[in-house]
Amino acid sequence: MMSKRNIVVVGTQWGDEGKGKIVDLLTDRVAAVIRFQGGHNAGHTLVIDGQKTVLHLIPSGILREDVECFIGNGVVLAPDALEREVTQLEATGLNVQTRLKISEACPLILDYHVALDVAREVARGNKAIGTTGRGIGPAYEDKVARRGLRAGDFKNMSSFKLKLQETLAYHNYMLEHYYKAEPISFDLLWKKCERYSQMILPMLADIPNLIASYNREGKSLMFEGAQGTLLDIDQGTYPYVTSSNTTAGGAASGAGIGPTELDYILGITKAYATRVGGGPFPTELLYDCDTDKGDPIGKELGTRGHEFGATTGRQRRCGWFDAVALRRSAQINGLTGMCLTKLDVMDELKEIKICISYEQNGETLLLPPSSADEYETCVPNYVTMPGWQTSTVGADSWDTLPQAAKDYIRFLEKEVGVPVSILSTGPDRSETLVIKDPFE
Repeated sequence: MMSKRNIVVVGTQWGDEGKGKIVDLLTDRVAAVIRFQGGHNAGHTLVIDGQKTVLHLIPSGILREDVECFIGNGVVLAPDALEREVTQLEATGLNVQTRLKISEACPLILDYHVALDVAREVARGNKAIGTTGRGIGPAYEDKVARRGLRAGDFKNMSSFKLKLQETLAYHNYMLEHYYKAEPISFDLLWKKCERYSQMILPMLADIPNLIASYNREGKSLMFEGAQGTLLDIDQGTYPYVTSSNTTAGGAASGAGIGPTELDYILGITKAYATRVGGGPFPTELLYDCDTDKGDPIGKELGTRGHEFGATTGRQRRCGWFDAVALRRSAQINGLTGMCLTKLDVMDELKEIKICISYEQNGETLLLPPSSADEYETCVPNYVTMPGWQTSTVGADSWDTLPQAAKDYIRFLEKEVGVPVSILSTGPDRSETLVIKDPFE
């Protein structure tokens, strides 16, 4: 009988690596999937028998009827987004609300957070960070400032109302007098919150205690991250980062489990690199789909890879694989293995480049600098490898892969120092090659 394994799934680049598919794939062996950070700015796309489902807040295990789904305290919860997602999923016949549990400590994202997020990006002009405008950052700020409202506050609505009045007065002052934006109506927001409470209260739970009980029973768990390592608020390309800890360590604090209970760290890694929004991207192959101008390989990667955000629809910037950045991801996550996704997107390329180091002011760097400003002077050093120019879609064994594709994978393993355990060979759940099972 297979022993208990608690697995953390994280993105190793700037997000959009394909985490949702892999979480969904592996959840046939777990009792529950736990989201531990981020908010509805994440978009996890699952394709099962050709049917596409996009999740934003609800963990990717929801499509398996016998799997519980937990939203941990590290997630900022937008009740309106949750309401939409639950409704859409239940319309397909899925049983959602009886399997979804929410931490009482989840900070709430409310209308004023969204208004502040949008107003700030407008005020920044061409220095905008590139947030999704969904209120994620302002909600995390309220959490740290200890003025945020949490899911558990719905248990006492008279107290909730007083807290909401106080917090809204503070944020409306900033909206009106600093950003010259419209204030948020308390009466309208209060009516929404009364409705939200009725939906959320039955799903509230003590998530750390549930996790502990599953561990005692010897049941395996999956911890699902959002975004990617290089967007981590502490370890990423600051200030062009998200507002949470996207790295494996965030699973412990964002879900309420001791680090010694985490058995395997799986890093989801795209076979090339993409980034959404602003910030440094040394290996970028600049292409603009609106004007159809730029690097033809950047265009091919974006087109074949369908590189548009699942949440925002924004065009993703595409570039060559960056081993410098991946070394840092492997280091700070303590990766046990990697899952390489979208190898098939490069099936038609004659040549493929891999960035193995940066050149900065006459010095060769094997690890990236710590801030976005320092990235500005980094020039990538590449190794060029031959492409395989044959389809890898649906490859069901290592031996059926083209030799050039196997050489590419082995080269990436050597440069990053982490083995490729899983290979995604297409968007569907079935199009996955497990080289070494993380549960073994």
